[in-house]
Amino acid sequence: MYFAALLARTHDGWEASDTELDDVETLSDLTDLAREASVDEDTVLVFIEQEDAWFGVLRIDGEEDPRIFVSDAAAAARSSYGEILTNELLGGDDDDPADDLDSLNLDGTEDGEPEEDEPSTVDVPAQGGETVPAGPVGDREILADLGLSEKELLALDTDALPEIAEALGAAEVLETVR
Repeated sequence: MYFAALLARTHDGWEASDTELDDVETLSDLTDLAREASVDEDTVLVFIEQEDAWFGVLRIDGEEDPRIFVSDAAAAARSSYGEILTNELLGGDDDDPADDLDSLNLDGTEDGEPEEDEPSTVDVPAQGGETVPAGPVGDREILADLGLSEKELLALDTDALPEIAEALGAAEVLETVR
């Protein structure tokens, strides 16, 4: 079971709406959906959560490229909507075998090496048979300028969306669509 919501930043604060993902098949579809909710090209956040297994945040700021964070790439890659996000982050749509996960900076550290206090991740096969790293991937500072630091984002686990909304000052509007 998925929960998906849009939070659009306006001059008066955040406006929330739940959204159906039935017509979403690609990242472009999801981005278009977010841009339609934008007021004056302000920030729009798309939250997707699957039964406390993983959550994802897609951020659209005007016409800029979308920014994405996924809490657990391996869990997300096994679901249809999560696969859309992880494919974008990990280059899953590319057929070039030269693309190597080791070349990506998935954890925010130099050379992609985990920090000493950070638990190591385990690679898990995804729907397409490719290996996807367990753990968070994407833009870890996606919400830093809105009030949720990288450290706070990475500390979230189950039922993360209300905690994110609280940090953004949007808890009440998110609760109306939850």
